[in-house]
Amino acid sequence: QLQLVESGGGSVQSGGSLRLSCAVSDTDSNYHMAWFRQAPGKEREGVAGFTDTGDARYAESVKGRFTISQDNTNAMVYLTMNSLKPEGTATYYCAAHWGLLEYVLEDYEYNHWGQGTRVTVSS
Repeated sequence: QLQLVESGGGSVQSGGSLRLSCAVSDTDSNYHMAWFRQAPGKEREGVAGFTDTGDARYAESVKGRFTISQDNTNAMVYLTMNSLKPEGTATYYCAAHWGLLEYVLEDYEYNHWGQGTRVTVSS
């Protein structure tokens, strides 16, 4: 069973930055990685992820501010978040999908999830 462990969450003021990390227990290149978030009282939404060809895809709300990256050697996935806004307050989850991936930012595509890391952005 693939294990995903997130870290790097915390509290930051609006306009600040954070980098989230996800440690992946398997370096199999067939895994496609992504980040999701769930704000209190809201549904989980896709934030960023990689397509089958390795291209990054982002939610419109974070384009230009968030960057997903991957270190295959060390089996790590990162989400660098700049210019954070209060609406970015949520629990952020790392997710993995093995094999062909159709919809990068749809949570039903993923069957491996981390425990989440909390991000709080104050105004």
